[in-house]
Amino acid sequence: MALIVQKFGGTSVGTPERIRNCARRILETQRAGHQVVAVVSAMSGVTDNLIKLAKDVSPEQEPSEREMDVLLSTGEQTTIALTAMAINALGGKAVSLTGAQAGISTDRVHTKARIVNITPDAVHQMLDEGNIIMLAGFQGETASGEITTLGRGGSDLTAIAMAAAIKADLCQIYTDVDGVYTCDPRVVKNATKIQEISYEEMLEMASSGSKVMQSRSVEFAKKFGVRFEVRSSLNNNPGTLVKEETPGMESVVVRGVSLERNQAKITIDDVPDRPGISSAIFGAIASANVIVDMIVQNVSFDGETDISFTLSAADLPKAEAALKAILPELGGEVALRAESGIAKLSVVGIGMRSHSGVAAKMFKALADVSVNILMISTSEIKTAVIVKEADIETAAKAVHTAFGLDAA
Repeated sequence: MALIVQKFGGTSVGTPERIRNCARRILETQRAGHQVVAVVSAMSGVTDNLIKLAKDVSPEQEPSEREMDVLLSTGEQTTIALTAMAINALGGKAVSLTGAQAGISTDRVHTKARIVNITPDAVHQMLDEGNIIMLAGFQGETASGEITTLGRGGSDLTAIAMAAAIKADLCQIYTDVDGVYTCDPRVVKNATKIQEISYEEMLEMASSGSKVMQSRSVEFAKKFGVRFEVRSSLNNNPGTLVKEETPGMESVVVRGVSLERNQAKITIDDVPDRPGISSAIFGAIASANVIVDMIVQNVSFDGETDISFTLSAADLPKAEAALKAILPELGGEVALRAESGIAKLSVVGIGMRSHSGVAAKMFKALADVSVNILMISTSEIKTAVIVKEADIETAAKAVHTAFGLDAA
């Protein structure tokens, strides 16, 4: 008997028929002799509708984050109840649990809480009684009993964290794709499914635009050694196994190509080149809760330099407002320039540690299709570039082909 955690996303439970399909899959797993904890998201579209309702009843001001957590948590609670009903209708025995009932404790940061602890005593007891556990993803409870939600990717995080807490033998992340591909198949039609990938590679791909998993969940899995499989809820095809790095993995130089659209770049020209300037700039950005990606500072000339950085285009207005407030404090003839309509392309692979020429091959592939590089960033297992958003698909296809990732 194995203890298995299965997670189903919003599209997998998006209709009554899909809920019944998930119920059959969960029940089949139990009838094969395993204990099952199934984590589900809200049905696709439900969370967006709840947010719209909140704005409709509070048009003049933003609803409090506390009340938004109470509201949004109901989406997952609806799904666990419906899926438990479907399992019971098929002759199974299922019970639904909210995050709080399952012992998931969080900090007090509403809408993006972090898991502090999980006490899974109730989960173990109900499993031992022969139940399938239907667990609400995306939510927990503070020490004082307030409902919290975990932010983007919260249901994946719930599944990974619960798998770690109950020492599950396997965690399966069911979604609407077959697994992790060498590039987004909607962009590169001949992308291939990756059979196995290391935590580090998955983290880099997630942070570089791959939408299969949020990097926060992968970080948690790496920290606690949770092996998990990304696979489709719509068929029985094997998925992609995410695991610790093994020596054989380094034979693959580049594992995949990721692209991230809707990026923006801010450049601050003629910045005085003295200690404390970068601290002031990025301190203001941090205070506005804006996440920065690439940072490039040019060589100083006549005591002045230029600093450029990239960020999500959605955060551009906040970043500009925060910086304009501190520009007078920087001194000199400082000027601020903002540019949207750019995108990030990354190649990822742990084999890059032991193979040379990756950046050169990438840059040549882009040059061959006349794509100009605006910024470059590297890490031990990733090389990333910023290009015009209009060029991103051409760039992705060229680089994917250059590294031999196309399907035969």
